[in-house]
Amino acid sequence: MDGSGWKSKTKPNGKKAPAEEKKHYMEPEYTKVRVMDFDLKDLVALPTKEIDLNEWLASNTTTFFNLINLQYSTISEFCTGDTCQAMTACNTIYYWYDERGKKTKCTAPQYVDLVMTFVQKLVTDEDIFPTKYGKDFPNSFESLVKKVCRYLFHVLAHIYWAHFKETVALELQGHLNTLFAHFIVFVREFNLVEPKETCIMDDLSEVLCAPLPPHTHNHVTER
Repeated sequence: MDGSGWKSKTKPNGKKAPAEEKKHYMEPEYTKVRVMDFDLKDLVALPTKEIDLNEWLASNTTTFFNLINLQYSTISEFCTGDTCQAMTACNTIYYWYDERGKKTKCTAPQYVDLVMTFVQKLVTDEDIFPTKYGKDFPNSFESLVKKVCRYLFHVLAHIYWAHFKETVALELQGHLNTLFAHFIVFVREFNLVEPKETCIMDDLSEVLCAPLPPHTHNHVTER
């Protein structure tokens, strides 16, 4: 089964890697930039009891896949085998496990391509993400959604860690911040990604998921 692993970077002698680089994405001039200011908790909550939970998860997961894929595409030309020789975020390296369980260290673009190919195949499979009325979701649906969300988090974390400078140059940090906050609130609401996975970005999550005071909003105009 496809999967991914992670571990902290350490030197051969067991010492930790050098101190992390400055996290530019944590600077207030960037964290205050959003493209919307309504309550994300209300946005992700299951609207009514009449709506099936699996349908809500399927709809949102597919939407996040498309949005995160689009966000990555804006910086993909800067994410190469030379610039990103491993799929990293903070002090973590992500590895890919194929369907036989073989562990592979990929370049970041290779890893993202594997993620997006895997997720695309899932969300377009009628037996897993059914779109026809009356068709049941498989028993494995929730576990697959959790796997997809874990992968998508890895992609978002890599964008912040390795390509935030390019994102700012493109003036897309407001879109990235809003997408990240929306995604984090969603996966927390339905317990889709374990805290041990997302903890590497907890400092950013704490800032972005907290409502901004009205006078500090810095909106980005949609183009």
